Amino acid sequence: MIAFTLNGQQVEFAGDPETPLLWVVRDTFKLKGSKFGCGAGLCGACTMHLNGKAIKTCVLPVTVAAGKTVTTIEGLAGDHGLHPLQTAWITHNVPQCGYCQSGQIMAAAALLEETPTPSSVDIDRALSGNICRCGCYPRIKAAVLAASNSEAGAGDDEPALFYDATGQGGQA
Repeated sequence: MIAFTLNGQQVEFAGDPETPLLWVVRDTFKLKGSKFGCGAGLCGACTMHLNGKAIKTCVLPVTVAAGKTVTTIEGLAGDHGLHPLQTAWITHNVPQCGYCQSGQIMAAAALLEETPTPSSVDIDRALSGNICRCGCYPRIKAAVLAASNSEAGAGDDEPALFYDATGQGGQA
């Protein structure tokens, strides 16, 4: 039996301990906000928080969550309404197809927890590895800046480069 906290609730999983956390959350606990994209931890659609850190869950065995806290997009909003990032996503009309959005928001929420007023470069680094097939990166970056109340980087003419195939976090 693997016990962990999921969106503030104690839960237990009695299945295969090597099952990816994504599938446990989606199939056992019926929380469908986090998506399956690549199955290799490369696209970020499956991003959740594990003890407050953004983590790709399609390749993470559920055993890693034992005794820890997992937060999904469904658990991000508080009792007082939407998380500021969710509000900013709506205000900036970020989603197009919407498939990557839960992963993008979860990665951005982890960034804002660590860096409340991120720069443009901070955002690029934190969201590198979260792919948006529709290319909504400029709107994503604008929403993150708005949610952070950060003016740092707001006037930058740098393109929003989140996915970095070089693995250098936006630094070529």
